[in-house]
Amino acid sequence: MNKMVRQRVTLEGSPHPRGALWDGRGTNLTLFSAHATKVVLCLFDPSGEKETNRIEMPEYTDQVFHGYFPELKPGQLYGFRVHGPYEPEQGHRFNPNKLLLDPYARAHAGELKWDPALFGYTLESGDDLSFDERDSAPFMPKCVVADMHLPGLPAVARPKHLWSNSVFYEAHVRGLTKLHPAVPTAQRGTYAGMTTPEVLRHIRSLGVTAVELMPVHTFVNDDFLTERGLSNYWGYNSIGFFAPHPLYAADPANAVQEFKDMVTRFHEAGLEVILDVVFNHTAEGNEKGATLSFKGIDNSSYYQLIPDQPRYYINDTGTGNTFNLHHPRVVQVVLDSLRYWVQEMHVDGFRFDLACTLARGPQGFDRHSAFLQTCLFDPVLAGIKMIAEPWDIGPGGYQVGNFPPGWAEWNDKFRDDVRDFWRGAAPVQTITSRLCASEDTFNREGRRPWACVNLVTAHDGFTLKDLVSYNEKHNEANGENNNDGSSDNRSWNCGVEGETDDKAVIALRNKQMRNFMATLLLAQGTPMIVAGDEFGRTQGGNNNAYCQDSKIGWVDWSITEDSQVLLDFTRKLGGLRHDYPVLRRNRFYTGRFDEVHGVKDVTWIRSDGGEAEQHDWTDSALHCIGMLMDGRAQMNSVPQDGDHSTLMLVVNAARDAIAFTMPPCADGMSWTCLVDTSDPGRSERDVPIGETCTVPSRGLALLRLNTHKPPPVPDVNAPDQDRE
Repeated sequence: MNKMVRQRVTLEGSPHPRGALWDGRGTNLTLFSAHATKVVLCLFDPSGEKETNRIEMPEYTDQVFHGYFPELKPGQLYGFRVHGPYEPEQGHRFNPNKLLLDPYARAHAGELKWDPALFGYTLESGDDLSFDERDSAPFMPKCVVADMHLPGLPAVARPKHLWSNSVFYEAHVRGLTKLHPAVPTAQRGTYAGMTTPEVLRHIRSLGVTAVELMPVHTFVNDDFLTERGLSNYWGYNSIGFFAPHPLYAADPANAVQEFKDMVTRFHEAGLEVILDVVFNHTAEGNEKGATLSFKGIDNSSYYQLIPDQPRYYINDTGTGNTFNLHHPRVVQVVLDSLRYWVQEMHVDGFRFDLACTLARGPQGFDRHSAFLQTCLFDPVLAGIKMIAEPWDIGPGGYQVGNFPPGWAEWNDKFRDDVRDFWRGAAPVQTITSRLCASEDTFNREGRRPWACVNLVTAHDGFTLKDLVSYNEKHNEANGENNNDGSSDNRSWNCGVEGETDDKAVIALRNKQMRNFMATLLLAQGTPMIVAGDEFGRTQGGNNNAYCQDSKIGWVDWSITEDSQVLLDFTRKLGGLRHDYPVLRRNRFYTGRFDEVHGVKDVTWIRSDGGEAEQHDWTDSALHCIGMLMDGRAQMNSVPQDGDHSTLMLVVNAARDAIAFTMPPCADGMSWTCLVDTSDPGRSERDVPIGETCTVPSRGLALLRLNTHKPPPVPDVNAPDQDRE
């Protein structure tokens, strides 16, 4: 459509707020561009196939094009064409032949259809300096004017779980319920499917307080994947930061309300919702990538370009481009997105993918960056859970422990060291700090143990079952000749690669899974379980299922006898974590003697019942130790004795069973074994002080001290961290 058609009524409108906002009488539209010369609004029929109107945005204020359109109603499909210089060598890639998505669109309709017309240059030439005149609109999804006031479930109060009580559950909207037998077929793999009562009950039964959803922002599938019949299943390929991915909705046209209703159901179940967000890059790739939105709106503002060669993109993310959070308007987009998801969609927190990218300045990673600080002190975002993935591939890209106070961080040190310990590749000294919320990394500037988010597995890498079943990755289904995915898995297959019917190997694998799960849920810090690990889900050795929207990537809810044992065991661990405050303290264990109260908060016990001494910490053959957590120690800075049960966690990664002598403890009579990974169904048993308890090879036990005093009576009015 080449002819400009003007609507009967077009008003000046306002340059803020951003996006397409319907006020009940008309729609105000805005678009930031510092270098464009003209912006044209394009309207489409309900099918999205026919362009029905083109209207030039009438005003330009403070680098924002804007207009008010009384005739635009909710449900209207639209996009933009942006005019300006096509000078790639100067960083400008304007091409009005390309339909562009509104960065602030609240909803999208349709799917991207890969075609050469999507590229600003002539794809067939391979020369990104060339200029392509083909119209991309037939192949583009469209933005939708959304009605944010549709009737839906009334919002309920946020659960607001204390950080110290939090247990995260990482899940994929599609993958979690695609195979769940209790979810109605039409709702499997959708926001609506997530709210099925059986799904919510299952998650709650694990002691989980928050579900961490993998990306739900609108994303597109890369063309090289679609050519193989694959997709960007994980969703780390965002193209819209405000719109929920429509294909995750049972009713795509109603995706916004369906997502909001999902959050409401989660809150009713006492579960918080945390979103995994990708602000470090977009789906537009590098100079050879498609022109879908930001690149055609204002390439040199939205992306970090090589300073003396602005034709090319800085690539600190490994995806081809890096979103430019040095630019205040780009920071505004990200902050506006976060506020929107909190205020309008009612989510409770965010996990930031490749968060180092968001805080990298001219001198490298800046832990005091304006963006990181604003996330904590913004009136809307203050108090919302903020979690960093503290690494990327850029310079100085590994920053575990270096994010500012108030942020939590994924801790891959826990993952790596715990894996090494249980496969027998590292002595016990390797994990003592990890059991204490990695106090060697996080205990500074008043940070709390919850800042350390512990994980044994995550979406990328082996599942828990595959961690004990494969020494090598098996990613052949990804179509990259098994070259993708990390080879540093720190896994152990227990003697056989992959599936086996060897009962001894199966028994060892089951015990190892219980060891990992118990270490995760009984350690200090914030634990994160990956969906399906609680009953031993497998991906057949695929450690990079990013493109597997298939049974490889979906959670299989077929529960075998062994699966049920692990599931029951995980539920027990989750209950114990909430029952015993010493397992989730709000201050770090230090091991220092408190002369006022006459106790150490934590004491490390040798197998002979004595306290570990200096020479023990240099013994590389030491594979067994007890972590005695004294319930009498101060729980916070208030100078008063603790009044909680004393527990001892014993770990033994040795090949042989060890006779562990029960240590004396003030007013103690005996120890009760609450958990034994070698015999998960065994009933509790008492062991008198001074006698030995056999800790099997590659086994873990949790014991509670029995004293002459009666056990603490739970105070239902006490803060959560003080309940027992």
